[in-house]
Parts: sequence; structure tokens; C-alpha cells
Amino acid sequence: MKTSKPEVVVITGASAGIGRATVREFAKRGAYIGLIARSSDGLNKARQEVEAAGGKALVLPTDVSDPAQVEIAAAMVEKEFGPIDIWVNNAMTSILSPFLEITPEEFRRVTEVTYLGYVHGTMAALRRMKPRERGTIVQVGSALAYRSIPLQSAYCGAKAAIRGFTDSIRCELHHDGSNVHITMVQMPAVNTPQFDWIKNNMTHKSQPVPPIFQPEVAAEAIVWAATHKRRELYVGSSTVEAILGNKVVPGILDHYLGKTGYKSQQTEQPENENRLSNLWEPLPGDRGAHGRFDDQAQNYSAQLWATENQDWLVLGLGAGVALVALGAYLGHQSQQDSQDHRITESDINQEVSRQLHQTVNRSSKLNNWNLLTGLARFAWKTLATESKNHQKATQS
Repeated sequence: MKTSKPEVVVITGASAGIGRATVREFAKRGAYIGLIARSSDGLNKARQEVEAAGGKALVLPTDVSDPAQVEIAAAMVEKEFGPIDIWVNNAMTSILSPFLEITPEEFRRVTEVTYLGYVHGTMAALRRMKPRERGTIVQVGSALAYRSIPLQSAYCGAKAAIRGFTDSIRCELHHDGSNVHITMVQMPAVNTPQFDWIKNNMTHKSQPVPPIFQPEVAAEAIVWAATHKRRELYVGSSTVEAILGNKVVPGILDHYLGKTGYKSQQTEQPENENRLSNLWEPLPGDRGAHGRFDDQAQNYSAQLWATENQDWLVLGLGAGVALVALGAYLGHQSQQDSQDHRITESDINQEVSRQLHQTVNRSSKLNNWNLLTGLARFAWKTLATESKNHQKATQS
């Protein structure tokens, strides 16, 4: 679906994985996209995909750990396409290793790309969006921002830092009364090429912890978050379970993950000791969006669908409850002999119509919450009135 005015979008980590899938999703909308990553091969292929879908793209080879490079990239996007509407921070790198086997330089590098890269991107975006009083920043997060696992101390630390940093910025935007929106999308395990490019100090090849989702599921969530005013979005029931579980039984999860977390993040295939990583330099070639786990990955998240449609689900549930209550009332009403001081079926129909009419007139869009609460209030008043009438009839 193309919008009347093309969105101007910047995506970091756009050359592969979730970023690449997100590029394709925005391209379907005819967006003009600034493509930021280190890999020129992947960026050029992504540009071709955007143009084939009817959008426009600007290739911007950039290391997000360098704030000057990020600022230059942002300026080039606005010079080419105009004001940036949406900025998606997604670039990352990682290392799978016990903490004491990571060098200080390696830990710093993961932090500079995965955490400070988001800081630099957010700075560049806010410098432009805040004076204009419009724009959306999407931080691509992870369930690991809440529930850390072993062997990923640098990555988990970065994701948790992003969450804390984002919450602080959001408070400042509220203080200033700004219309700029910032949101964070917490991801589950996703089938991306990262498991073949991160530095791996373990003896076996790395893998995401199941259940695994395809990057298109993540991309759908990012685009949805960019176009809806939600503070935070969880993707996949596994993300919800990890976050809620950590709130309820964090100590038990510490012990459980200590026992299972090493094995669950490695396949049975030995790792190639000479395999290159992208920790310091991009790897050659186009890696695409998918990793090597297509046979295990899910193409759909029922939890995400429910989140995207929660207003209508709540409306349906609330309306159902109200109708059941009204049905019970009508059934009871028909059994009464006396009609004095009773609400008639016509009264009910008129009140429901009035509630619907008022709700629709209050907004150009159907306000589900007003409709739900209106029906609920009316159902409650109806039952309360019937109870009083029944008491009067009994007393007489």
C-alpha cells in the first residue's frame, strides 16, 4: 500500500537480517529510504529491491559507532529526499562467548555499535525532528533487554542500555510537550544471517534459541510500530513469556538459563576456527535477510496479530459481554407480569443507537474504547434498574 506522500525513512543495519526485511516492507509502501550499514554489497542490493518495489533509496555506507558519519548520513538523506519521517535504529554486532574470554576491546566494540550506534542515530534524528515537531524513532530491541542470557553479556548489556536510554528520552519529550514519538520493539529469536557473522568463541556454531521467527515478522512489527503510537511493542509469545517470567521468577530463570543457555545457543555442528566475523570490518557479499534456519522459523506470530488488533479484540469482547448482559435482562424482563417502571426493548435499542451515534460523531475514526465503555455502562445501568424494579414488584 502506497501512501499519498512518500515516507522518508532511515534504517540502520539495512544491508541484512531484520534491517533488510524492514527495507523491503517500507519499500512496499513506496517509501524513500536512507540505507545505512557498513556493507556496500548488501546496501546496493537493498537499493535495487527498493527501486523494483517502486520506492527510492540512497546508499550510505556508514559505521554507526562514529557519530560524525551518522550525522553526515542524516544530512545526505534530507538533502536528497527531504525531512526524515521515520528513523529505525537496528544496526548491531555481537560476540558469543563467556565473559572472561572477551577482550576489553571486543566488549567495547559491541557496545559502541549496538548501544552507542542507537544513541548516535537517535541524536541525528531528534536534531531534525524536534524543531519540526513531528517524526518517529523506532528502536529495534529484544527480549534480552529485559531477560539476559549467558554467553551474550555484551549484547544483553547493550540492549538493556538501549531500553533505559529510550525511556529517559521519552520522558524528556513528554516534558517538552513534543509531538515526536519514540518506541521500542522487543524481538524474539529471528532467523537472520547474524549467526554466521558474529564472533564466536564457542566450539560449535551459534544458533537462535527457539522458537525462531522469520525476519519478515520482525519487519511487519517495526513498520506497524512506526505508524502507531505505542510506547513499546512485544513480538512473539516467547518475548512476552521471557519478560513476564523475569518479573515473577528472575532467580529461577538465572539457574535455569545457567543450566540450559550454553547448549541452546549452539548447534551440534563444530565451528570453523578460521571463520571471519564482522566485529571490526564488514564481510564481503550480500547476506540477504534470512539465515540458515528457514526450516525451523515461523512465518507468523499470532501474538503480534493480537497486539496489532487489540482494540478490535477488546471491542468484540466488551460488546459480547454487554450483549450477554442485555440478553439476560431481556429474558428476565419478558417473564415479569407488571410493566410498570420497566425499561422496554425499544428503550434499549434507542440507547445502544445513541451510544454508537455519539461515539462515531466524536471522532473521524471509530473510538473503540468509548464505544466499549458506553455499552458497558448502559448494560450495568440496565441491570441495576431491573434489580430495583424486581424488588419493587416483590414488595408490592
